[in-house]
Amino acid sequence: MRISVSSDMDEPVARLLVAELRERGHEVREHGALRAGADPQWAVCSEAAAREVAEGAAEQAVVCCWTGTGASIAANKVPGVRAALCADAATAEGARRWNDANVLALSLRLTSEPLLKEILDAWFAAAPSQDEEDRRNAAHVEALDARPR
Repeated sequence: MRISVSSDMDEPVARLLVAELRERGHEVREHGALRAGADPQWAVCSEAAAREVAEGAAEQAVVCCWTGTGASIAANKVPGVRAALCADAATAEGARRWNDANVLALSLRLTSEPLLKEILDAWFAAAPSQDEEDRRNAAHVEALDARPR
């Protein structure tokens, strides 16, 4: 799977994320502080990673900043993106299952190596729910992108 990854800081957990994704067989596209010469501002690099998902250049993205909040907000401004800030495996699994999230947002401050692996395990093991109510909710969120602002 092609995954865009952004981080506003070149932190060990961000580098570990890239290495872990590659070890799992994914093609990683780096943004922000992870790529020499790229703009490392959280709003800019999170948008860049999310835009690749929206445009089909990547199937998913992982966006990171110190708290994960700014990265998730910026990613969610891109139409077609459903970014979820996940601090644990259960939230990551639920975000994929019930919310059909296509962008994972992580906190560089709170995410340890063991927790990162648990979150990624849950994220990649889950699939979007086919339950009618869950699909209606996901469709409603998708329709919000089409509404004029």
